[in-house]
Amino acid sequence: MAHQIELSLSGHQFAPPVTAHPSGMAGWAAVAASATEHCLVIDTDLAIVAASPSCCALLGMGDPLEVVGRPLLDVLRLIDFTANRNALTESDIDKIPPLLAVTSGRLARGLMRVDGAAEPGTDETVDGIATPLFEDKAVSGSLTFFAQIT
Repeated sequence: MAHQIELSLSGHQFAPPVTAHPSGMAGWAAVAASATEHCLVIDTDLAIVAASPSCCALLGMGDPLEVVGRPLLDVLRLIDFTANRNALTESDIDKIPPLLAVTSGRLARGLMRVDGAAEPGTDETVDGIATPLFEDKAVSGSLTFFAQIT
């Protein structure tokens, strides 16, 4: 015996409830600030817009609320991968994922070594993957996720 099922979508349509969510950089900042993942949002001036508490702990940045508005490069001491632990050169700094995503407008991934991440004299190596953020078709910053390399 064949069964016939008739579906009709006319008259009623599902409409999800409308809720106000921050958009643009404010939206990304809200997401990053409350994330459990190690994530960071910077703007085109390379200032920190938001950082998750776990990101601040991993990179030794201090209190997440105190780093907002500060230049990223004033908060992090980036070092090279040599045994001497030299400060990273300017040309290499330009290639770290958060900055490269802003300047290139493309996804960026790479390793970073941060001095004093856990405590002074120690360092942390992290894998960073960054995506540019856009507003009105122009890059407005980047969102970076970090993974600890052990």
